[in-house]
Amino acid sequence: MSAMREHTASSGNVFQDLGLPQSDELLAKAALANQIASIVSHRHLTQAETARVLGTGQPKVSELLAGKLDGFSIERLIRFLNALDRDVQILVSPKPRSRENATLKVTGRSRSARFTDIACST
Repeated sequence: MSAMREHTASSGNVFQDLGLPQSDELLAKAALANQIASIVSHRHLTQAETARVLGTGQPKVSELLAGKLDGFSIERLIRFLNALDRDVQILVSPKPRSRENATLKVTGRSRSARFTDIACST
């Protein structure tokens, strides 16, 4: 006889699910860092090469690629994406009345033209 397992449906934001403060910002930073890591991987850059391109030190690149994002602001991650020859667009629009909270969304397109959306409630 199998035991029933309890589960909780995700909100779509693991940081919110864990009850962390500023969960929307954490998710946006993770999405931006994921874009950076994808570019670095695709270009086969070493951490030292990446550090030169980004204008930072190799230890910071190591932290970034390991997902340790405490020392990185959203603005800094955007500057890193620009240094990696990526345009970053910020679009501000009214939220639909049907949704209770406004959202923060990071959308990225890889070389294969796939879009990745990360939406965060604010």
